[in-house]
Amino acid sequence: MKNLLLTGGLYLGPLFLTFCFLNSVAVFYGTTAALPIGGILILSLLWIFLASPSLLLGGIVGKNRASDFEAPCKTAKSPREVPQLRWYRGVVPQMALAGILPFSVVYVQLYYIFASVWGHRIYSLYGIMSVVFFLLLIITALVSVALTYFQLAVEDHEWWWRSFLCGGSTGLFIYGYCIYYYFERSDMTGFMQTSFFFGYMACVCYGIFLVLGSVGFRASLLFVRYLYAAIKCD
Repeated sequence: MKNLLLTGGLYLGPLFLTFCFLNSVAVFYGTTAALPIGGILILSLLWIFLASPSLLLGGIVGKNRASDFEAPCKTAKSPREVPQLRWYRGVVPQMALAGILPFSVVYVQLYYIFASVWGHRIYSLYGIMSVVFFLLLIITALVSVALTYFQLAVEDHEWWWRSFLCGGSTGLFIYGYCIYYYFERSDMTGFMQTSFFFGYMACVCYGIFLVLGSVGFRASLLFVRYLYAAIKCD
């Protein structure tokens, strides 16, 4: 039940709060960007009668199909103490290192996407965007696996949250590009345009963080299981 609540609210909660704030701003300014009561009611009904039952069904199926955890090799009863590491092996430096390469893959496409969403261009390079998206997933997985290996090589076994944060760090780089785009490339001014841009882009970048973080963790998990399955213990 805790996993279901966390899964259902991890993204929907911040998105709902952001939407309420931005919709209130749009109502205050009297613009057509404000979603009417009927639209809000329809979205609420979809969430209650479609999204929530689907989440519950997925939780039931996952619980019934889940098997007991089996370590790929013999493990000790007590965890080893993590040695003192240098500063560049910390979480923040590794997140900065992990996000550079995946971000460089999507950097060029970001300008055209932003110009289409927040500007007046028409985006038509959907085939290239699909290729870039798959490259982003692959590179994120490879970078997360490499950093997990470097972490295990120095006897730091607490890799699970590190792999998730390193994989999702590309979302932080994309939000940094949002700041650059707003001040250097866009002509947006005023509180409403500023709040809409940074509010909705924060939701998008947060979603990217969760997706790529999950990719990084899953790739690291498969790598760790494959690596330790090859260890022979008497």
